[in-house]
Amino acid sequence: MDGRQPFVIYRKPELESSSLIVGWSEDAGNLGTRVIDYLIDKLETVEFGEIEPPDFFPLGGVSVQDDVAQFPGSRFYYCAEKNLVIFRSNPPRTEWYRFLNAILDVAEHYCHANEVITIGGMVFMGAHTVDRNVLALYNSAETKTALGQHSMGGDIDYETPPGQRPTLSSYLLWVAGRRNIAAASIWVPIPFYLVSTEDPQSSGKILDFFDRRFNLDIDFSDIDRDIAEHNEKMTQLRSRSPEVDRHISKLESSFGLTQEESEELVREVEGFFKQTG
Repeated sequence: MDGRQPFVIYRKPELESSSLIVGWSEDAGNLGTRVIDYLIDKLETVEFGEIEPPDFFPLGGVSVQDDVAQFPGSRFYYCAEKNLVIFRSNPPRTEWYRFLNAILDVAEHYCHANEVITIGGMVFMGAHTVDRNVLALYNSAETKTALGQHSMGGDIDYETPPGQRPTLSSYLLWVAGRRNIAAASIWVPIPFYLVSTEDPQSSGKILDFFDRRFNLDIDFSDIDRDIAEHNEKMTQLRSRSPEVDRHISKLESSFGLTQEESEELVREVEGFFKQTG
């Protein structure tokens, strides 16, 4: 360890009492990436820094998609008008504590952030037609009171199983708490058979929360259109395939599926969306 900063700042944002939104790739349904990319585009954000990858992403972290190398990236953006900082990153492979502190160093010392919100998707063993709430974890009772007014879901009781480490987002809440920074991790359940395709309803849920929390004033008609088109596709699939309709109907009636039925449903949905683009 040479004591150098693990990040580079291209330009210093002019922000006061800002909020930091964190989204990870490799998330269920790619929810973090979808929401973050949407906000970066719609808010016309400015990239201002990044965490340098060598210390946190070994060569094994490089993936290849369609013959193109996908190198890990951890970049910061800001929107001065909304007083928001956005961080988009692959999950680090090593040195979680140092990586998360680097995020907070940038947010606190360069952006005067006093609040951190991470976003993510969680696998849901139910039907896509079931209404889903935004669920949240907080690093303090005060943070829960501040965010609870925005119609969050019910309380969550959970303990990390023995021998397992917490999720990266949960770890970030703890690190932020040690620095007296309010932090919350918000999640949307994604039906298991949509995890590898898309679920615009989950993105819409998160974006609706951010719109109410930060007064984004974004026209979400494109999200509404995506949700309507996705629902129509699922209706078409159910009409074409009695087996798919039967499986989803069981989920809608709160009956569980066997492993074989679950795998069949996933295959049918993935195949249909691959065919229909």
